[in-house]
Amino acid sequence: MTHPDAFAPTPYAELNGVLAHLLAGAQAALKDNFVGAYLQGSFAVGDFTPWSDCDFIVVTHQDLSPDQLAALQALHEEIHTLPAPYWRTGLEGSYAPKAILRRYSTTPRDPPGEPRADDWGDPGMSGAPAKAYPFWYLDHGSKTLVRSEHDNSQVVRWCLREKGVALAGPDPKTLVDPVPPEALKAEVRATMDLCVAVGLEPMDMVAWQAFWVGLFCRILHTLETGEVTSKKAAMTWAEGALDPAWRGLISRAKALKKGDASSAEPSDPAEVAATRAFVRYAIGFADARARGR
Repeated sequence: MTHPDAFAPTPYAELNGVLAHLLAGAQAALKDNFVGAYLQGSFAVGDFTPWSDCDFIVVTHQDLSPDQLAALQALHEEIHTLPAPYWRTGLEGSYAPKAILRRYSTTPRDPPGEPRADDWGDPGMSGAPAKAYPFWYLDHGSKTLVRSEHDNSQVVRWCLREKGVALAGPDPKTLVDPVPPEALKAEVRATMDLCVAVGLEPMDMVAWQAFWVGLFCRILHTLETGEVTSKKAAMTWAEGALDPAWRGLISRAKALKKGDASSAEPSDPAEVAATRAFVRYAIGFADARARGR
């Protein structure tokens, strides 16, 4: 959808100022290579808060030229100097060539003239190996764009197509093909295994422990519905749909507010153990449901 005021796409004036700076800077840097700029993530799907990340996608006709990349690197350095203490570091997103964004594929795997070595580790995905085309990606809090497959996913495509907020450019439905429910489900099921492979780490703070609970509730909801919803909505669903034994753990995670002092406290070892047990349960629940279909 297109927001009625392209420079007030959120309820937060400081964030809107940062987004206006991002949009104007991206258009100036990309010139005729600019297609559109969009919000996805919580500001599209819902249940954002003043402490959410702000996830964006800028769509381009072609991948970035060296001059365009340099100009965008300078733009993101500049954004960190804006008078918006939280939101100037709260952006996260990618610059995606429209042909690659159209639908997920593992070919072409590498950008033209940029073959990745077999030992390449994705800086935006905990060092995961190369699998699909890496966009130019800005991590939360970072000033520097790096090559990453972080946003080259079915989940991002679904959110952008079905819920995306246009800051400028055409309706995102014209840029992204429908994401088949089974493809979305397969991707999030693989995410479960990836999370286990990294040891469900970090989990040293209360915020991280609650994050893992919310993430696995969200994955289970997608596996049930073939759609993406917010973590809050997914946890509300999970409180009623899953074994009642997990209701307390889920409710405590849902009640935690990012930005509260308690979120930065060390994790309770008992909650960490319960979270790891919940993840094992969630994987078993998912696989049992899949076998039953």
